[in-house]
Amino acid sequence: MAIYGTALLSLCLLVGVLIGRVLGWMLGINSDVGGVGIAMLLLVLVTDRLKREGKFPEPSEAGVLFWSSIYIPVIVAMAASQNVRAAFHGGTAAMLAGTLAVIACVSLVPVFSRIGGTKDDDSSSLK
Repeated sequence: MAIYGTALLSLCLLVGVLIGRVLGWMLGINSDVGGVGIAMLLLVLVTDRLKREGKFPEPSEAGVLFWSSIYIPVIVAMAASQNVRAAFHGGTAAMLAGTLAVIACVSLVPVFSRIGGTKDDDSSSLK
């Protein structure tokens, strides 16, 4: 049954990359535009729907979890290296946008930590 989870992941990837390439073609770019992201969204939506309908058994879920634990970090690393390469070739505006986005994300970590934490949360102190 784990093979069904792997097949679902593969199908979502193929559909996502196809949609990404069609989007790239429509925008006049000879590249995939967000195909992996679209694939991940598809995977989340499809697995959620299958779970709610009771058609997604535990072994299939284990197949998706296994491959996603390996697959997602590799794809994110590949996409990040492409983004950095494109930013270097894109000039100052692309580098500035990337730097400001990273600074904004890092500065918002404490804000989100306070929002998500509770008053009884002792996870910050070592025992």
